[in-house]
Amino acid sequence: MEKLKIDIVSDVVCPWCTIGYKRLEKAIIALDIQDQIEIEWHPFELNPNMPAEGQNITEHLAEKYGATAAQQEESKQNMTEVGEELGFTFDYFDDMRMVNTFNAHVLLEYAKDFGKQTELKMRLTTSFFSERKDVSKRDILKQALLEVGLNAEEGLAKLDNEEVRNQVRFKQNYWKNLGVNSVPTIVFNRKSAVTGAQPIAIFKQVLSEFIKEQQTV
Repeated sequence: MEKLKIDIVSDVVCPWCTIGYKRLEKAIIALDIQDQIEIEWHPFELNPNMPAEGQNITEHLAEKYGATAAQQEESKQNMTEVGEELGFTFDYFDDMRMVNTFNAHVLLEYAKDFGKQTELKMRLTTSFFSERKDVSKRDILKQALLEVGLNAEEGLAKLDNEEVRNQVRFKQNYWKNLGVNSVPTIVFNRKSAVTGAQPIAIFKQVLSEFIKEQQTV
C-alpha cells in the first residue's frame, strides 16, 4: 500500500504549528499508522522581512496583530497549558525576540535528503520555544544539525549557496500561489487540507478516511 503523504507548511517560530504537529502526531500514534505515513515540511516565513537583530516579541505581537499586553498574556498562558498537555514546553520570557527563520528553512530542505526533516524541525522549534535560543544564529543552527546527526559543515555551507536559497524562495512562493496564507496548513495526499491546530479527534477522522481510501485503491 502506498504511504499517505502529508505536506506541512509551517514556520519554526509558529506556536500553533508546533501544537498542530504534536496533535497530528498523537492521532497517528493512536491509530498505529506510523509506518503508513510520509511527512514533508515546507517553508513559510511568518516574518520574511524580520531584520537580523529580531524584535521583542511583545512589541512584535502588538505591532503586527494589535494584541494588548493582557491579550498576549492570556494567549501565552493558553499555549503553555496546551503545550503541557502535549508534552511540549513553551517558555515565554520578557526578553524573548521574534527572529528571522529563512536560514532554518534552508537547513530543513537539506535535512529532507537524509530523512531528518521532522527531527530537525522539532529540534529547532524546541530550541526557540523551550530553550530560549535564537534560531537565526549560525552557532545555534550548527548545534541543531549536530544534535540530529547531520553534517553541520555541509549543512551550513547551504546557507551561502544562492541556488539553494532560491529553491527555498521558490517553494515558499509555490504554496503562497496555491492560496496558503496561514500556518500550519496540513495537506493530505495533495487532495485536501486543514489549517490551524485542529483537535486530535479531527486529525484521527481525516487520517482514518484517507487510510481507508488508500486500502481500497
